[in-house]
Amino acid sequence: MCPKISFCIRRFKINKQNKKARFILRTFFAVAILTYFTFPAFGSAVEIKPELYKSLKYRHIGPVGNRVIAVVGVPGDLNICYAGAASGGIFKSIDGGINWKPIFDKQNVSSIGSLAIAPSDPNIIWAGTGETFIRSNVSQGNGIYKSTDAGKNWKCMGLEKTGRIGRVAIDPRDPNIVFAAAMGHCYGPQQERGVFRTKDGGTTWEKVLFVDENTGCSDLAMDPNNPRILIAGMWPMLIRTWGRWSGGPGGGLHMTRDGGTTWKRLKGKGLPDTETGKIALAIAPSNSERMYALIEAKDEGLWRSDNGGESWTHINHDHALLNRPHYYNRCVVSTDDHDEVYFPATRFNMTLDGGKTIKRFNPAGGDHHDMWIDPLNSDRMMVGNDQGVSISVNHGKSWHGIQLPIAQMYHVYVDNLIPYYVYGNRQDGSSYRGPSNSRMSRSGIPAALWHPVGGNESGFAIPDPLDNNIVWSGKYDGMLDRFDLSTGQSRAVTVWPESIQSWGAAAVKYRFQWTFPILISPHDHNRVYVGSQFVHRTTDGGHSWTVISPDLSTDDKSKQQITGGLTPDDAIPTYCCVLFALAESPLEEGVIWAGTNDGLLHITRDGGGNWTNVTKNIPDLPPWGTISNIEPSRYEAGTCYVTIDFHQVNNRYPFVYKTSDYGRKWKSISSTIPKTVLSYAHCVREDPVRQGLLYLGTENAIYISFDDGKNWQSLQNNLPHAPVHWLTVQEHFNDLVVATYGRGFWILDDLTPLQQMTPEVVKSEVHFFPPRPAYRFRNVAGPSKQTNEQCAGENPTYGAALNYYLKSKPKDNIKLSIYDENAKTLITLKT
Repeated sequence: MCPKISFCIRRFKINKQNKKARFILRTFFAVAILTYFTFPAFGSAVEIKPELYKSLKYRHIGPVGNRVIAVVGVPGDLNICYAGAASGGIFKSIDGGINWKPIFDKQNVSSIGSLAIAPSDPNIIWAGTGETFIRSNVSQGNGIYKSTDAGKNWKCMGLEKTGRIGRVAIDPRDPNIVFAAAMGHCYGPQQERGVFRTKDGGTTWEKVLFVDENTGCSDLAMDPNNPRILIAGMWPMLIRTWGRWSGGPGGGLHMTRDGGTTWKRLKGKGLPDTETGKIALAIAPSNSERMYALIEAKDEGLWRSDNGGESWTHINHDHALLNRPHYYNRCVVSTDDHDEVYFPATRFNMTLDGGKTIKRFNPAGGDHHDMWIDPLNSDRMMVGNDQGVSISVNHGKSWHGIQLPIAQMYHVYVDNLIPYYVYGNRQDGSSYRGPSNSRMSRSGIPAALWHPVGGNESGFAIPDPLDNNIVWSGKYDGMLDRFDLSTGQSRAVTVWPESIQSWGAAAVKYRFQWTFPILISPHDHNRVYVGSQFVHRTTDGGHSWTVISPDLSTDDKSKQQITGGLTPDDAIPTYCCVLFALAESPLEEGVIWAGTNDGLLHITRDGGGNWTNVTKNIPDLPPWGTISNIEPSRYEAGTCYVTIDFHQVNNRYPFVYKTSDYGRKWKSISSTIPKTVLSYAHCVREDPVRQGLLYLGTENAIYISFDDGKNWQSLQNNLPHAPVHWLTVQEHFNDLVVATYGRGFWILDDLTPLQQMTPEVVKSEVHFFPPRPAYRFRNVAGPSKQTNEQCAGENPTYGAALNYYLKSKPKDNIKLSIYDENAKTLITLKT
């Protein structure tokens, strides 16, 4: 029952023993479905509160996850390990990394930039939020969190506007003294960046080091032998849709010798005399005089001090140490040898002679971000990378690699099979296809059932709606594959075969973004569209392509240059003046909408013959937004919904609009979405059964509107607060399938209670919702779930779901009886 509320939706499940009842249920549905579609549209007179549907639960289905960027363990305890995901929360192991559990899911943020355990009390853990290894698709944080019971409970301790906290340093003698290295959100100037200190366990904070509004702190090292000595690396960094700029006059090293009260900028004495960018720092635990600084500069490399920071030597110029500093840049000294230093990056390097020479180091995984070495046992190491967590207990001779359920999925699509499959492309991996129901009840959904379907880590994977053997899958560099499940092979059908990797956008023929849009026409499955700055169309399976639009962007050449600042980096993800969203009306063939990442929205009503720019019709629209998704209505011609994302131009409010006349007039429908630093919208979706029922994904939540966007409320329930990048409804099973950018795919089974909830139902004392069809699936053979598999998905509960509504809490147990056509009782279910 629901003991804490006066009304609720609850579910019975008819299990596999109740075979006859299950057959009658399916027969009953065929009759009930007639009234199901005749309910009137929702009104606003009766409030439908989230408590009403809180018993509806999401289930995680996979696939394996990717990026861990913060790791720490309890010194001297081989069993206790923590891992912070780039946008998937915190996981804890109490058995040396064999099994892991999420411990941060109750918080409303999922991006973890740093973790630290108080040396004097292993129950005190600090988590700085916000992704600090910078690329295009990174998540912001909302402050610093503290646990005093080893991760069971967490409390936000402030610094909500600092954006990204890349390092937390705790005084080994006093756990109430804590320093936070705040990078800032990096989307524009702000005062909330630099080094912050608390002396009362986080109750109050003071900004003890601030350079300017454009410069944050990338790293902070505390002398473990004298915690009054700290060294900070200050980093000027700006992120925009069209690029990144690292470095500036505010960059450099700063040191304090009085516990952070006063700081001195370190200049000269061997340090770079030019502008600097990102800096990684380390102080040797075995010798406080030995300090290291990995500095992004014109003459980049590793600097070393042998006298506690008084003077420095540029000890190594090798580019391998800073091959991509914005996205990596860590420096870790062994706990018992001041000459032994590790440098996580694309290729993991190390030195045994204080930085004079380097050699490869090979932990499990790749693209490494963070490393922790046990202060009491230098043989014990942890590394966080783009494949998860790697653990060694023999000084790196061998490794145990762990993948966690923290997949960063860009989009999600489904096919029409029974049971259906789910498709999407995962960052730091491949495209994926996996079952919504493995039909292997005891094994759940093993990770081995997920497999690539062409394409690569970025973009879309979309099955042909009529021939589910065919999957269209994108990848970086503007490449496109047509995958055939019947052969297990893909064919390259790229619009333009010339590589655009590392070129500035202005120099290429067709500008394709990292997640360029792919659209299969709802009217002709042989008609497929993709977007560069133009709309391209094929009708012959990708053998040939036709441009059917002019350049639909602003074509601002100043936004199409190679960027990076001191280090040019990652060209394609920062391509601007390109199409980001495409959609065709399911009601009117040839009505196509196209949105760009420089803020323009166009429509054609004749299949591409003529295009109209409707951007100016959208009220109160700031410039340079990204049209993140477009949802033409299935109920009314000319009606369309759009989400527009401005977070990379320093506006994190939600922007959701609706038109009913092909874009001539628009109205905002996002005023009731809570405005926070994480409220920018990614995807709006229209329910396929009830007009006016909408779903919305933002950077940290999912919302539902029962009145066409006038009012929004949480649909979060048990879904972790990871970014919700994409939503789709599998129409036959009536499931809401969610692509989170940080916790993989989730399914909310059976939307019928939400679709059928009306003012009349809310007013009634009791209501039984006509159920959806139920299937009797027999188990099938398949790959076994591996022992201690962390990323296995959850199957739907076997049987039929029976949903009912009670206005008030009953005094006694609830009974539900099912009868046959002769009124004979087949089964009685009890709560």
